[in-house]
Amino acid sequence: MTPHDFLADRFQGHRPHLKAVAYRMLGSLSEAEDAVQEAWLRLARSDPGDIGNLGGWLTTVVGRVCLDMLRARRSRREESLEERLPDPVVSRADAADPEQEVLLADSVGLALLVVLESLTPAERLAFVLHDMFGLPFEQIAPIVDRTPVAAKKLASRARRRVRGAAPNPDPDLAGQRRAVDAFLAAARGGDFAALVSVLDPDVVLRADGGLVTGGMKVIRGAAAVAGQLATFQRMATSAVTHPALVNGLAGLVNTIDDRLVSVMSFTISDGKIATIDILSDPDRLAQFNLTRLEP
Repeated sequence: MTPHDFLADRFQGHRPHLKAVAYRMLGSLSEAEDAVQEAWLRLARSDPGDIGNLGGWLTTVVGRVCLDMLRARRSRREESLEERLPDPVVSRADAADPEQEVLLADSVGLALLVVLESLTPAERLAFVLHDMFGLPFEQIAPIVDRTPVAAKKLASRARRRVRGAAPNPDPDLAGQRRAVDAFLAAARGGDFAALVSVLDPDVVLRADGGLVTGGMKVIRGAAAVAGQLATFQRMATSAVTHPALVNGLAGLVNTIDDRLVSVMSFTISDGKIATIDILSDPDRLAQFNLTRLEP
C-alpha cells in the first residue's frame, strides 16, 4: 500500500462523521459531499506528519469549509434554506441503513435543521460542533476567529434560539408511526375532526414545491393546517403511500406510477403532530434513489 493509499484509507474511516458534521452545517446533502471532498483535497496537499489528531484536524477543516460556504451563500444572496426545506434523509421504515444511521446518529429532524438556518454561520458552527459533536471551544475558537470565551457565547446564543423553536420528537418510533397512520386515515376519509384530533394546537406545516409553487409555504395552527384536508385527501387517495424514516423519524414517501411525488416528515411530540414538512419539488425529488426503500 502506497502512502497515498494509506492516507485515503484513513480518510474513508472518518468520512461518515465528516458528512454528518457538514449535513448539519449546510442542510444540503450535495453540499455536504462537496465539503467532505474539499477536506480530502486539503489533506492530500498536506504533510500527514504534521497532523497529530487526524479526526480533529479533518473536523476543523470541514467546519472551516462549511463556514465559508454558508458565508458565500449569504453574500451572494442565494435562496436561503429558510425559504426552502433542507434535504431530507430517507430510508426504509422497517430496516436500518448503516450509512443513514451514522448520518443521523442523533435524529436531527428537518424541523431542527430549519431552525438552524435562522442562525448566523458562526452561531451555527459553534452550536453544531459543540452541542452535537462535543468539540471543545478551544478547538472551535480558531475556526470562527474568536476566543474560546466568545465561541462559547456564540453557542449559548444559538442554544437559546434553538430551544423551544424546534419541538422535541417523542423517542418511541412505534408511537410516532401510530400518529402518522392516524393522520393518513383521517386524510383518506376526509375526516376533519379526526385530523384536528391528531394535530398539536400549534402545529406548523411547511410545504416546499420549488418553483412550481413559488417556494416554501408555511401554515400555522391546527385549524389552518386541517383546512388543507382536501389537499391531504387528494394525496392520500391518488398516490401510493410508503411508510419511511425521514431523518430518523416516522414519515411517508408518496409515489404515482412509481414516480416520487412527495416526501413527508412528521415530528410527533407528546403524541401529537407538531410539525409536518412536505417536499414536493420535482427537481429535487428527481435526485432521490428509491432503491433504498425497496425490500
